[in-house]
Amino acid sequence: QVQLVESGGGLVQAGGSLRLSCAASGRTFSDYVMGWFRQAPGKEREFVAAVSRSGDSTIYADSVKGRFTISRENAKNTVYLQMNDLKPEDTAVYYCAANRYNYYNYYMRSEKYDYWGQGTQVTVSS
Repeated sequence: QVQLVESGGGLVQAGGSLRLSCAASGRTFSDYVMGWFRQAPGKEREFVAAVSRSGDSTIYADSVKGRFTISRENAKNTVYLQMNDLKPEDTAVYYCAANRYNYYNYYMRSEKYDYWGQGTQVTVSS
């Protein structure tokens, strides 16, 4: 059992920045690949970013490359998503998730993630 709690969402003007955090319970946080996904109203949940167990490898959706950065601090059981140059199309509920797969090409596949947080709302005004 792993519990994930997201925080840091809110309302921001286009071009602004937000930093999301996801706090995980348990003593085996470093065993999990961590990912961020998002879901906008009327749309399917989509992959945003993921980071390897050690934090050495990352992968991003094309729509956020160059603007978003995922990172983790295993000693704090926390994963982050730094979001810069936000656009109205970034508006969504953002979820963090954890899985035990150690394969880079599985990082973006939502079905590989075992645990999910409740989500945090990000709204970007134009």
